[in-house]
Amino acid sequence: MSDLKETMLIGSEGIKKTILHGGTGDIPKFTTGAKVTFHFRTQLCDDERTVIDDSRVVGTPMEIVIGNMFKLDIWEALLSSMRVGEVAEFWCDTIHTGVYPLVSKSMRRIAEGKDPVEWQVHTCGMANMFAYHSLGYEDLDELMKEPKPLFFVLELLMVQQPSEYNRESWALSDEERLKVVPVLHGQGNKLFKQGRYQEAAQKYKEALICIKNVQTKEKAWDVPWLKLEKMANTLTLNYCQCLLRMEEYYEVIEHTTDIINQHPGVAKAYYLRGKAHKEVWNEAEARQDFSRVLDLDPGMKKAVKKELAVLSMRMEEKNQEDKNTYKGMF
Repeated sequence: MSDLKETMLIGSEGIKKTILHGGTGDIPKFTTGAKVTFHFRTQLCDDERTVIDDSRVVGTPMEIVIGNMFKLDIWEALLSSMRVGEVAEFWCDTIHTGVYPLVSKSMRRIAEGKDPVEWQVHTCGMANMFAYHSLGYEDLDELMKEPKPLFFVLELLMVQQPSEYNRESWALSDEERLKVVPVLHGQGNKLFKQGRYQEAAQKYKEALICIKNVQTKEKAWDVPWLKLEKMANTLTLNYCQCLLRMEEYYEVIEHTTDIINQHPGVAKAYYLRGKAHKEVWNEAEARQDFSRVLDLDPGMKKAVKKELAVLSMRMEEKNQEDKNTYKGMF
């Protein structure tokens, strides 16, 4: 009989569960909004059982909120079969593991301190707005190209009901999310004025993801969708201003280009993209963007004039530097 308990199939195709260490009490209530804290280890199904990620090595357990569009919804199903204190191994087929590399990237960036907040992991595909074509980790790029079955070893530490903890913005209802947007926006502006660009960027990004999560439920290009789009564009441009100060010029070009492709009349998007092009010596592109700014908003003439003067000076310095470099070569 004990063998049956060893390998139980959860009610879903392509999952096998083996209990490694029994938990205590009844299976907790995994109601919508409950916060689940657990350790996880992800392994390949090769002979070495290669470890991809291990939260114990990072030192902090994982937290997700049930029903909140966490990108790897299979984990919700696995956890809800467990008792507190239980350690179980789940074999999951490729239909369940395709998005794992994206989730893993978010978690690794948080662990490395590059993304000092949790909410990113809990957002749905919207976080891909901030994900680039290579994930920046070779093992994850491999898995992206060719999804494989994976083993997840989970240890359930704690389940807290919604009333038992302070909910963060990713754990809110749509109505609450929209209320929190202006608050985050205001905090971002304040931090920006204080020169705390990285923290300001996080606030803008968190507000953006709140908007995008609500926007996905609206019909594209309808009035409510457009209202949210306008708010999102404002926040994206504020986010880009932080990125400019943080010298992340190519990311600025990427985000502003997205806006321009969808909404070609946004002068500020051209202005910020022009500034980013200026910083990376793309003279023709910078000039083109600045002249587009003047077409759209002649009131920005003074600012553009200043940028063009700086651009000319920078190009002159660069040409001089290049000449000196070549002179040294021959």
